[in-house]
Amino acid sequence: MSAFPPQDLDAAHRLAAALTAQGITADVHDDYGMPMVSVWIGLIVWCENGMYWWRTGWNPLKHRAIYAWHPITEPAHAAHRVALRYATLRTSHPLSSVIAGAQPCP
Repeated sequence: MSAFPPQDLDAAHRLAAALTAQGITADVHDDYGMPMVSVWIGLIVWCENGMYWWRTGWNPLKHRAIYAWHPITEPAHAAHRVALRYATLRTSHPLSSVIAGAQPCP
């Protein structure tokens, strides 16, 4: 039996499916007792209390992370916003040559 609230776990799977529809591979995992969608290096989307939230940057003046959020009722729109962050991160953190050449798992 899952320890996650059913709506949060379902939201994580719906976001992962919406990202897949955009050609972005994502996995649903457990992170600190809440569902999360792992998208890329530095891009994890947590699903909790009716919203998706993810880190979008760093505020050097306040020494803290900046987060974006989106309601779980709109996974396709959230996926679009996450895809924009994904595109930015792909340019600053490309796959290593070892990983890029690896065969997918069956």
